[in-house]
Amino acid sequence: MNNKLAIGPVMIDIEGQTLTSYDREKIAHPNTGAVILFARNYYDRQQVSTLTQDIKSVRNGPILIAVDQEGGRVQRFQEGFTYLPSALTYLDNPDCIQSAGWLMASELLAVGVDFSFAPVLDVDCGVSQIIGDRSFSPDPEQAAELASRFRKGMNLAGMSAVGKHFPGHGAVALDSHLTLPSDPRNLDDIRKKDLLPFKRLIAEGLEGIMPAHVVYPEIDSQPAGFSQIWIEQILRTELGFDGAVFSDDLSMEGAACVGDFAERGRVAQQAGCDMILVCNNPNAAEQVLDATPIKQNDIREQRLLQMLGKPLSDFDHLCKTEKWQQVSSQLNHITAA
Repeated sequence: MNNKLAIGPVMIDIEGQTLTSYDREKIAHPNTGAVILFARNYYDRQQVSTLTQDIKSVRNGPILIAVDQEGGRVQRFQEGFTYLPSALTYLDNPDCIQSAGWLMASELLAVGVDFSFAPVLDVDCGVSQIIGDRSFSPDPEQAAELASRFRKGMNLAGMSAVGKHFPGHGAVALDSHLTLPSDPRNLDDIRKKDLLPFKRLIAEGLEGIMPAHVVYPEIDSQPAGFSQIWIEQILRTELGFDGAVFSDDLSMEGAACVGDFAERGRVAQQAGCDMILVCNNPNAAEQVLDATPIKQNDIREQRLLQMLGKPLSDFDHLCKTEKWQQVSSQLNHITAA
């Protein structure tokens, strides 16, 4: 008889660099399926490697471990890891982008992290400070090409990719961490520009997508991450995406319009999110964990299980390989320029 827990639909965070009893209790909850790590959870490579092992040992069943390790302004693990340039930097250095995706993924897999929420597929429209140089290009075709190469590098290392922020966060000035941005454009305009990188990477087999906490009132009154129109009709049916959908953090102000935390989790799931994120708010995480119905969903679980990273040798061994040394040196040269 198999008593292992199924992979749950909720991604939580933890307090510090080691697990507390409270962390362990939440990780063991039947609805937990993933843990996201932040800079506060990192001291050095050995510490984070021990931490990921502890997280996996607490869970009686599969669990995903993720981090935001895009590079540039968004790189949670820094000291001891290769510093990655911002996405926009690759416009002038396109030949190294696939290697950069490989290196980012290899370094994370070597310490037990399954995936990074990358690449950013937003097209920079010159108005969004929160996106800005996190976008590969203001040109959608260039953004799609560079993001595709970055993902291929991740895949070569054994890591699945999560494209964000569907259908595009680059045309709004406001930060969805602090408020709810609104994009007034119609669907045709969004299709011609913002959706192009998503469309291309979906055709290439993109494994995961994160919708934006942005409302597009010409299409739906709900933000994209809570919208059946965006997730089920456009993403799943029109674009043919069959991978995992991860909500953006339900604790962000861009999600507050939906209701309390339990309601946000319910609506996100109803809209089609396979995994709902609740970060930096322990009480909110408890509410979502306890309010979410505990039930098995084989399709959802299959989508999420494909996000499990392929295990690699330890970090010290990785750093001795010729490929790591070449790519790390190349990226260090770019960031120092």
